[in-house]
Amino acid sequence: MPWTLNNYPSSMKNLNHVTKKKAIDIANSMIDEGYEEGQAIPIAMEQAKEWRQNADEDEVDSYEKNGNTIERSEEGKKYESNPERLEEAEHVIAHNDGWAVKSSNAQRASDVFDNKNDAVERAREIANNKGTSLKIYKQDGSIQENHSY
Repeated sequence: MPWTLNNYPSSMKNLNHVTKKKAIDIANSMIDEGYEEGQAIPIAMEQAKEWRQNADEDEVDSYEKNGNTIERSEEGKKYESNPERLEEAEHVIAHNDGWAVKSSNAQRASDVFDNKNDAVERAREIANNKGTSLKIYKQDGSIQENHSY
């Protein structure tokens, strides 16, 4: 469930309105990318604060009026997301720090694990939840296995 200005993590309660709105948008995007809530929330808050410090007033005003945060409908079910992310396969690939889980077109990994089994387990969970596929690669970059969910 995405966060909104009416329903957001309590750790964001002391942020000013526009910074909170930006933090919610960043956190929702990170969750869509596969980040865990515990990772997404503090990163989103820091990035939103940094954005606010560096943004000029025109940018802040424009974002406050036209930013991405979606208000939930009365049913609580209508919200925008990144539907194209839901179609993407998950990949387990070799990474400098172990094994990474990454969506097909993502710029960076959503998770990195020390061992391949943990990465495969997480990627399988994501792919299964999205109803897409999973590609597991060998250390040399060749495909080891393909799974569809």
